[in-house]
Amino acid sequence: MDNVCQCTDSNDRQSNAILYNILNRENYKSSHNNPNYNFMPRRCNCEMRRTVCLKSPADICQEASGVLVKTIHFMRNLPAFNQLPLNDQLSLLQSCWGPLFILGLAQEGMNFDVVDTPADSMLKRILLNSQESSEMEREQPTLAGVNKLKACLKKFWSLDLSPKEYAYLKGTMIFNPDVKDLTAALFVEDLQQEAQHALREVVQLLHPADRGRFAGILLAASMLKTITPNLITELFFRPVIGQADLLDFLVDMLFSR
Repeated sequence: MDNVCQCTDSNDRQSNAILYNILNRENYKSSHNNPNYNFMPRRCNCEMRRTVCLKSPADICQEASGVLVKTIHFMRNLPAFNQLPLNDQLSLLQSCWGPLFILGLAQEGMNFDVVDTPADSMLKRILLNSQESSEMEREQPTLAGVNKLKACLKKFWSLDLSPKEYAYLKGTMIFNPDVKDLTAALFVEDLQQEAQHALREVVQLLHPADRGRFAGILLAASMLKTITPNLITELFFRPVIGQADLLDFLVDMLFSR
């Protein structure tokens, strides 16, 4: 019940009342003459429904694009990844690019701020609702989603991972044997175990007195799966790519030589 927006019903009732008054001329006139009547729907203030966008999209999107390029180059430069069948590479790319990108944000120490998305006028909302729109069908970034992403970044910053720890952790995220329809699932599982073993060794080497660090890193990594690729796409890349499919760009980057 905590995830349910408590102001949905009141907002919906107000929106329905406004629409009714627009369609009903007599009521519209009486409402128009009432100085206390508010024609604009109130913004929902709960995090689950409050949509946001980047405060400085030009700068942040450019930085994010650089992180994404580094992410794909990291995958391209893994010999074991290149040995996998093409379809397996595509499946793993689709599964892991989001978590890898977030690790890239953490490693680069990239911070960002968001603001509320501009509220559409009632007329615009009515017109948009009267026609099919792919933009309206996409789930917009919410404050709750952004706060979850920021909490994940802060967790990794608190761990202060070394470059080698980041590299081996990325390996454990790339080689995920749980991805569906892998033809080389057993090989992928072996690669993930090797990456985990290498991560454990480097953690023990760099932090011999911190026995809980390896488990803490894996626990932090589990947070990555709670951040949806859609949130990342809409927040950091939709202003750049427009209506295009980001995955198409990732595939082109991965296999371009």
